[in-house]
Amino acid sequence: MQKDHINLKEEDRAHLLELTSTGSLPIRVFKRAMALLELDRGKTLQSVCDSLSVSYPAVSGWRNKYRASGLEFLQDKPRPGRPKSIDGVQRAQITALACSDAPDGFEQWSLRLLAGKAVELGFVEEILIQK
Repeated sequence: MQKDHINLKEEDRAHLLELTSTGSLPIRVFKRAMALLELDRGKTLQSVCDSLSVSYPAVSGWRNKYRASGLEFLQDKPRPGRPKSIDGVQRAQITALACSDAPDGFEQWSLRLLAGKAVELGFVEEILIQK
């Protein structure tokens, strides 16, 4: 029968301990790191699942990914999808505009009005509104 636990390399263990003690870690990375540390201490997959409130397939997947590629799997890979076309500053400008009074003749901002005014003011070059 295959053992559930793993044996971390000394430098990996030290890195994980340092990583989990910082306090400014995304929860996904923290749970992955804690799972590896717990498995290294000899805990079973099921006990790690219970203590971290994650599924059995998640923990076994993390264990397998560690065995295959080391600690590289801790960080999320870039996800597919359309890249962001509006940066944080532009988003803040548009939000401030939306919080201002609506133009004369309108009770509130519509998406089309907001998009048009953002382009007019030079916040963005264009905003595509899907129908």
